Amino acid sequence: MANTIMQSIEQSLTEKNESFYDRILKQQTQVKSDILETLLHTLKHQHEQSATNHKHLSDTVHSRLHDISKEVTQKLHNSFEKNNEVFHNVIKRLSLIDQAQEKITSLSENVVALQDILTDKSSRGAFGEVQLEQLIANIIPAQHFKLQEQLPNGKRVDCLLLMPETSGHIAIDAKFPLENYQKQFSTDDQGLQKAANTQFKIDVKKHIDDIHHKYIIPSYTTEGAMMFIPAEAVFAHIHAYHPEIIAYAHKKKVWITSPTTLMAVLNTALSVIKDHSTRAQVDIIKQHLAFLAKDFERFEKRMDQLARHINQANKDVDLIQQSSSKITKRFIKIENCEITQPEQIMTD
Repeated sequence: MANTIMQSIEQSLTEKNESFYDRILKQQTQVKSDILETLLHTLKHQHEQSATNHKHLSDTVHSRLHDISKEVTQKLHNSFEKNNEVFHNVIKRLSLIDQAQEKITSLSENVVALQDILTDKSSRGAFGEVQLEQLIANIIPAQHFKLQEQLPNGKRVDCLLLMPETSGHIAIDAKFPLENYQKQFSTDDQGLQKAANTQFKIDVKKHIDDIHHKYIIPSYTTEGAMMFIPAEAVFAHIHAYHPEIIAYAHKKKVWITSPTTLMAVLNTALSVIKDHSTRAQVDIIKQHLAFLAKDFERFEKRMDQLARHINQANKDVDLIQQSSSKITKRFIKIENCEITQPEQIMTD
């Protein structure tokens, strides 16, 4: 009986011990499971946060690079447009210079024949009486002539062509004596006609002397001055019947002109003025081209600096992507419980 009780007690104690150990074992297993689940949840959360940060960083870098690229493209586009405009203006200027050179070449041929035109004894046609001021204003720019200009010697000239300093100004006188010329044709008396003709030659020569002494100023005007005859008929009459007057005028450096021949002289003067202005404009274009070369040099240096910055930014993005890839791999290993020794982790 006693043995039976003892066996019953031992069996009861054994069952209780087994039940206690089972509970302890289950509790430990549950605790380990909870700890592992918490660890995995923490690692997963850190992995998601890291991925979010990496995406945000990558988006920021790509957005910044896109803005830089857009800004560089816009600046290059604006610079190229300005450069194209400058080149277009330069080409336009050079084209105008070529046209001016062609005109100068053509007019230089006319200058060779100018002496023949001034001494020609045949009439060039009558255009009537044309005022000197009208001829000058129709051909010469306003800034290159002055009417009723007072000269350094105190004399006042009807018109002064303002030529380049190297050429000297040209004085033009329009006060031609017509009284005795008109008397020749206003009477049938041959004696009066001869006397008027003789006095006409004296008047013209005296007028040539006055122009020579009044309007030819060394270092200020050219070596000659112009005597403007307002009528083609008078100009033709002198060339036809009074060659000695033409010779005397040449000796005194006075150029006798009519409305027609004066137009040729004025066009020649205009060519000289344009040639001087063109040469000055060429010098300005050369200066602008020199400035443009310096601008291109600075532009090239700045482009090289920008290219280096862009290359460095690309390298930094690659390094960031490498670090992000390593971090992602570490989290994946931890999540998969592929844990290695710390020394090996440091060498990865």
